[in-house]
Amino acid sequence: MDPTTPTDALGADETLGAGPPEAPPTPGRSVATRASLCAAGVAALLLVAIVLGSRGLRDFDSALVPYTVATVFLAFGVTYRYVVWISAPGARRLFRQGWRTALSWQNLRSTPTALPRLAVTYLGFQKFLGARSHARWAAHQLMFWGCLLAAAITFPLTWGWFTFTASSATGPGYAMRIWGFKVLGFDSGSFFGWAMYHGLDLAAVLVIAGAGYFLWRRTRDREAITGQRFGYDFLPLLALITISVTGLLLTFSTVALHGGGYEFLALLHMASVVFTLVYLPFGKFFHIVQRPAAVGMQLFKYVSRRGPEAEVRVCRRCSEPIDTAAYVDNLRATMRDLRLDFDEWAEYCPRCKRALRGSAYLSQVKRGFK
Repeated sequence: MDPTTPTDALGADETLGAGPPEAPPTPGRSVATRASLCAAGVAALLLVAIVLGSRGLRDFDSALVPYTVATVFLAFGVTYRYVVWISAPGARRLFRQGWRTALSWQNLRSTPTALPRLAVTYLGFQKFLGARSHARWAAHQLMFWGCLLAAAITFPLTWGWFTFTASSATGPGYAMRIWGFKVLGFDSGSFFGWAMYHGLDLAAVLVIAGAGYFLWRRTRDREAITGQRFGYDFLPLLALITISVTGLLLTFSTVALHGGGYEFLALLHMASVVFTLVYLPFGKFFHIVQRPAAVGMQLFKYVSRRGPEAEVRVCRRCSEPIDTAAYVDNLRATMRDLRLDFDEWAEYCPRCKRALRGSAYLSQVKRGFK
């Protein structure tokens, strides 16, 4: 059963004797204060980590200060929104139930590989997207791994955690250091050395391919066009493409133009990166932070369905299986937390809910036109 299916009941709750649902309460001052304090604490911890990781700023590049400021703001904004998000009744229940299931010793003992397997398939390879469209799945994978690669390279370099130093004054050898400790050495003329210095270019190619597909789809696909908004749907894609294209142009300027136009391109690239990092907590990109919380809920569904003792709840109308009793009860409790006073609709299958909704429309609405 899809967690969103209870919304099929909207408009038909009169048949079950329930009144119209009340709007959930907005976050109060206490929630905003708690979120601000948590966000400030995380930002302060990041600043301390930057100072310590860069060995007292000895490995910190002052030219990267705008990027560093943007990442600190990113940490503040993401933490603030996340705390506000999990303060909402539905998200709080999902969050608590997910952690309770993930940290359960009984679950770890009976299904030790369930959590890492779900993390890989649900977060890493996002198999749920493949059920919608193979092309969308492939494009999303390109964007996901491209952004992940770029973040894994950019953030540590920006904070001064990664440094590359020449092994000798004459040779082509370089050493990569993390927090001042040498991790590995490599030849800049080897393929590995080339990949190390062009990792961001590889990430840019992946992101352009994935974001380009979604941008094309949002201008051609009727399903995508319906209800789309520029700031929410187009702006994130344009921001990713701008970052990737300007990053590739920096490499092109260095290799082919002998540095021509590099200053302007560097400024444009920096502006696009800073804007995207500042925008991330308040736009569509925030689902990147929300998605890991859903793994715990997927684990809860997986565990509740295991074993012959798992109780299966059937539809009240047609007696077809819906889902496990534990999952349905959790869904009903979430709906009650949200003050949706028709939580009993969670015990109907989607087909029966549509049928009851149609019957309610005919008896309660159409009769007024007779």
